[in-house]
Amino acid sequence: MFQTETHISCLFPEILAIIFSYLDVKDKGRVAQVCAAWRDASYHKSVWRGVEAKLHLRRANPSLFPSLQTRGIKKVQILSLRRSLSYVIQGMPQIESLNLCGCFNLTDNGLGHAFVQDIPSLRVLNLSLCKQITDSSLGRIAQYLKNLEVLELGGCSNITNTGLLLVAWGLHRLKSLNLRSCRHVSDVGIGHLSGMTRSAAEGCLTLEKLTLQDCQKLTDLSLKHVSKGLSKLKVLNLSFCGGISDAGMIHLSQMTQLCSLNLRSCDNISDTGIMHLAMGSLRLSGLDVSFCDKIGDQSLAYIAQGLYQLKSLSLCSCHISDDGINRMVRQMHELKTLNIGQCVRITDKGLELIADHLTQLTGIDLYGCTKITKRGLERITQLPCLKVLNLGLWQMTESERVR
Repeated sequence: MFQTETHISCLFPEILAIIFSYLDVKDKGRVAQVCAAWRDASYHKSVWRGVEAKLHLRRANPSLFPSLQTRGIKKVQILSLRRSLSYVIQGMPQIESLNLCGCFNLTDNGLGHAFVQDIPSLRVLNLSLCKQITDSSLGRIAQYLKNLEVLELGGCSNITNTGLLLVAWGLHRLKSLNLRSCRHVSDVGIGHLSGMTRSAAEGCLTLEKLTLQDCQKLTDLSLKHVSKGLSKLKVLNLSFCGGISDAGMIHLSQMTQLCSLNLRSCDNISDTGIMHLAMGSLRLSGLDVSFCDKIGDQSLAYIAQGLYQLKSLSLCSCHISDDGINRMVRQMHELKTLNIGQCVRITDKGLELIADHLTQLTGIDLYGCTKITKRGLERITQLPCLKVLNLGLWQMTESERVR
């Protein structure tokens, strides 16, 4: 009886394509150079599904976009832009994701020449740190990118409330909007997004994620607009928004779909604000109040009472102690991540309480907790699910070192 050896060259192209799909991007390109059979298999669209092409657009390359289209690639990140943006849009008419983050030389004029007709396939547009972009570009985007679902404008410091009115007028399918450090945005702009000016714009009422980090002109009125108009919102980032206060938390407390709330470095949020959140209808899974120096042990009692479904809680540099930990841990059965770095009043007693009751913890941050010792750490490391332990500034004293 004869036995024949099976070589990899005998595999069907469909099998090769499945194998190649597990390779990283560089290796996908390399296997195409082995032989004609591998090249043909590597060009199968299933091999490149979900891949984002990272391009330096410097000189003309007639084969670039046909090659990307053959592979079925529909996501592009432009690392440097020395050619017209219209070169990309014309070359990839079915583009789904365009990342221009950090393309500092992109102007309203350049974007205007690229977006001259409807691009129904484009779902994701990242203009973060494109500092020359203004409201004029948002008008183009609102006019021609009607199916856009994700718009990143972080660091676009020339965007104003007028730009948000245009977004609210044209982008009715938007699910995620990032306005980080858009310093001119105020309550009026958030009102536009929330549909408060229906005579001019319907609003972006499908929003599920809104990032307003470091938007210094926002007040509690913005939170009132958000709670009234953006009922589908799941993730809200208000970190470094110094103009919001405890009173604004009353509005947010009624947002039943909200899952994640970031209040990091919001200086006017105190125990009273946490009380409002805990007494409302929220079912938060993530809360960050790090560096809110008016947050103390009383907040932990409120959290245990009304926000006990939390899976992630960040309290870095808050004025909490072992007493606050004691008032919280017995109710927080679902907590998986606890960040209490730089909480300098926490001692081994607090760590023992955490080890005894927060048995589902997978990660804990103890960076800068200077009063903990080896004894407390030994208890923490016995947590059955623990995968991440951040100690940072903590150091054992000489007498505690293992000799």
